[in-house]
Amino acid sequence: MTSFQRFRQIALAIILTWGWKRALIAMGCGALSVLALAPFNVFPVLFITFPVLVWLIDGAGAGRYRGVPAAALTGYWFGLGYFVPGLYWTGYAFFVDADVFAWLTPFAVLGLPAYLSIFTAIGFALARLLWTKDVTRILALAASLTIAEWLRGHALTGFPWNAFGYALSEPLPLAQTASLIGLWGMTFLSVAIFASPAALIDRTPDRRPAWRAPAAAIALLIVMSIFGAIRLSLHPTTMVAGVKLRLMQPDLQQDAKFNYAAKAEVMKKYLALSDRASGPQSTGVRDATILIWPESAFPFFLTREADAMAQIAELLPKGTVLITGSVRAPDLPRGTPITRAYNSIYVIDHDGSVLSVYDKLHLVPFGEFLPYQDLMEKLGFEQLTRVRGGFIPGSVRHALSVPGAPPALPLICYEAIFPGEVARRNERPGWIVNLTNDGWFGMSTGPYQHLEQARMRAIELGLPLVRSANTGVSAVIDPVGRTVASLGLGVEGILDANLPAAIPPTVYARVGDVPAAMLVALAVILAVRRRVAKRHP
Repeated sequence: MTSFQRFRQIALAIILTWGWKRALIAMGCGALSVLALAPFNVFPVLFITFPVLVWLIDGAGAGRYRGVPAAALTGYWFGLGYFVPGLYWTGYAFFVDADVFAWLTPFAVLGLPAYLSIFTAIGFALARLLWTKDVTRILALAASLTIAEWLRGHALTGFPWNAFGYALSEPLPLAQTASLIGLWGMTFLSVAIFASPAALIDRTPDRRPAWRAPAAAIALLIVMSIFGAIRLSLHPTTMVAGVKLRLMQPDLQQDAKFNYAAKAEVMKKYLALSDRASGPQSTGVRDATILIWPESAFPFFLTREADAMAQIAELLPKGTVLITGSVRAPDLPRGTPITRAYNSIYVIDHDGSVLSVYDKLHLVPFGEFLPYQDLMEKLGFEQLTRVRGGFIPGSVRHALSVPGAPPALPLICYEAIFPGEVARRNERPGWIVNLTNDGWFGMSTGPYQHLEQARMRAIELGLPLVRSANTGVSAVIDPVGRTVASLGLGVEGILDANLPAAIPPTVYARVGDVPAAMLVALAVILAVRRRVAKRHP
């Protein structure tokens, strides 16, 4: 028996599986596919797992209703296998305040993947509706899963974490295609490329046509690599003149960040760390024109604590500004109890005056607010941040004005995982500032995944990314995704770097998701035409 015959025999065995064996194969493929994501980035594993998905959908045709329910169930099991190991770290957040939230850990670790798997089930069901018996079915799967992933990124505020397109974020030349087609276009290409070996088992008059799909996929990867290498060579890292960054990574425990009694301890640590010398020639914070602290840096309302603002003013030399995260109280008459707040970014001058403010728009469900907030609170539930009534969402995303530097696009925490989260159309910022607190998720894969997704926003928009994280990973990344400087996970320290300069707006920055939509539409049209042609030869 030849190697090809063995390969085809394995494929046929997968096609014919049913029941619990089918579920285990789908879940196993999902779990193995996580290796394509950060911090592993072993994307070739998808050449094994995605063809199996095609064969499982092939076999679903033996079920009722043209195999749509069986395909949907297969997609659900695959999603569960993908999201549980991919998002296991969400359970860490429930141990920050273990006495209150630890009992909810199983619901988070299993409940969130169970919900997200609904979207992969939808993708598989839609693919089965478009299914053909030739290579066109691979395009049908790519289009269907892209639609399902887009829905996952938008439904009920959206959660596009670990979208399939991130499999092509490493090596860096491959990721450059995101500047043309964005995350959703990369998702389409990922599924189409990695599922292509499934076509090797297709029956054809001669064997050669069966190789066309995987050969085209390899050729496309080569073209993407060449395009990426050229783009990287055309855009060497250049720096904005006169801008010196200093990122402070305190590696502060979560219980201190939400404990008002730790106010003095927190401020002391921030001030000392920010002014720490980074080398023999360093003069501390005086070396920087922009000092950056992470998200929700204080266990108090910063601008309502005069002594804290005075300490910041004393720390900052003339010509240096502070960009920091902080919880912000709404503007209310004096004496009014504060029951809700904003998650904000402040730009503070050397004299302690507030120059600019941004309020987070895209709040985290169950972290910063509860769906049906009033009802859930009456039932005794509260979000992880324990802000009664939930945080208040901001009204508009706008560029932050920063003295001596280009305007900055503010993204707080997981706002950086959403493609298309940009400032108003008439504003072209010069860089992205992403303040986050990944301390919720401990020493896990979560912070690495978060960094990878934030870096994709830099490549999509052609803007440098400056990321300040409480526990890491803090980094300065140029507009094509090169890491200029970084500070690892779980490290206390400061990071000094220059600010990379932006490049001209990318195709994606100009037209958004239009190219990705065209790819999906073309694939759907081809699949539908093929089905119609088969019915009416």
